[in-house]
Amino acid sequence: MINGADTAFILAAAGLVLLMTPGLALFYGGMVRGKNVLGTIMQSLIMISIISIEWVYIGYTMSFGPDIGGFIGDFSWFALKGVTNAPSSEYATTIPQTVFMIYQCMFAIITPALITGAFAERVRFAPFALFSLLWAVLVYNPVCHWIWGSGGWLARMGVLDFAGGLVVHATCGTAALAAVLVIGPRQGYGTRNFMPHNLPMTMLGTGLLWFGWFGFNGGSALAANDVAATAFVATHLAGMAGMAMWTLMEWLKLGKPTTLGAASGAIAGLATITPAAGFVGPNSAIAIGLIAGIVCYLAVNAKSRLNYDDSLDVVGIHGVGGIIGTLLLGVFASKAANPGGVNGLLFGGTGQIVSQVIGVVAVSVYAFVVSWILLKLINAVMGLRLSEEAEVQGLDYAEHSETAYN
Repeated sequence: MINGADTAFILAAAGLVLLMTPGLALFYGGMVRGKNVLGTIMQSLIMISIISIEWVYIGYTMSFGPDIGGFIGDFSWFALKGVTNAPSSEYATTIPQTVFMIYQCMFAIITPALITGAFAERVRFAPFALFSLLWAVLVYNPVCHWIWGSGGWLARMGVLDFAGGLVVHATCGTAALAAVLVIGPRQGYGTRNFMPHNLPMTMLGTGLLWFGWFGFNGGSALAANDVAATAFVATHLAGMAGMAMWTLMEWLKLGKPTTLGAASGAIAGLATITPAAGFVGPNSAIAIGLIAGIVCYLAVNAKSRLNYDDSLDVVGIHGVGGIIGTLLLGVFASKAANPGGVNGLLFGGTGQIVSQVIGVVAVSVYAFVVSWILLKLINAVMGLRLSEEAEVQGLDYAEHSETAYN
């Protein structure tokens, strides 16, 4: 039976998750130089079109369609054939399947958009768009099916991911690492000043992302129920804890706290709680956020020593955050917080952490290898990088014949 409250809740949650993509565009756009702001925003915004089309025709059926060997859904739901307003017996029994489909579409949209922060300011639009489309088909859809699809092999092994620590953050983070290694650094990296051109824009984007994350995590309960409440509370507490810890770490190291550090810490906490949000209580959520603030801060600062140009810290925040959050689920999960969940190490459960490690290794290796191959092939055929002259001019003029500021 369709439940009106559940349906309204998930429709609202879908809208919140969609809002995260333009929020991400502002978050990233403020951190680049002024000559690249429109091109950076466009890389996120265009995903709404590219991935929505892909999702309708093949993405949804590959991710959630009838299982083929635990690895992928078949194509029986091609172009949403058979996807109706009736509830889904496999996924959401109290909302129309069309609502479940469009809610999941919003996750598929933002995931490749997240990758763009790693290679900001130096990639041509056409090969980027092709990479994003192929990446959604070859990486996002299979991993989504492995963990969230009916019959997925990682789900059968007991791997848990409440709202996308593996499906979203680990896949985009490892793809981002592959991208910066294949594409290389920006001109002048390590010698020139790459200070953000508009931090108020980044702070506005942070607020929109935080707001949307309540739909991202809370809506993943797929009903207006106690699990949604658990996830909602955990999301906020981890975000604020991540912000507080990152700010403290930065203050101790640099002598002054910064708004960019506060924003980075909030996103780190929100990304890290994502896989565990529906399985942990408030105090565990705060602990996860504090751990995120420390570990992600150290990961971001390590890139200068490791000498790779992850422009907007996708690897250190989303990749590392998604992975450690997935592992911490195996530590902090509690049946007291979610009776339908599991107990982690702190609550007497010893097996879940093993499943989580398997999930992290499988997803990270697969996403990195396939992303690397895709990037190499596209680079060989089309060329990913802007020319030296175009990179000096900036994305806005070179790729879009526009300027953000006169």
